[in-house]
Amino acid sequence: MTVYVDNVRHRYGRMVMCHMWADSIDELMAMVDRIGVQRKWLQVPPQASWMHFDISLAKKAEAIKAGAVLTDRYGPLEHVARLKGDQAMLDRIAAARAKR
Repeated sequence: MTVYVDNVRHRYGRMVMCHMWADSIDELMAMVDRIGVQRKWLQVPPQASWMHFDISLAKKAEAIKAGAVLTDRYGPLEHVARLKGDQAMLDRIAAARAKR
């Protein structure tokens, strides 16, 4: 089981945000409790593509210090593709990464 953060940078007002998600809800909630993110900010389908939190770059740094794994911008897509068992999408992600 793993918690992930990506390297995207989305502006939200004056903050810069990224995504944090995990292999399990328990692990995700343990991490948000550890780094001080309120559970009420959990984003879930259908309002979001997958279960995750948008976190500030400061919280991202705390999450990484606490053991979260840094991924690239394809990390969330890869996670959703794995959940759905979408091998075609996983192949497209691998091809896109190879071009970089």
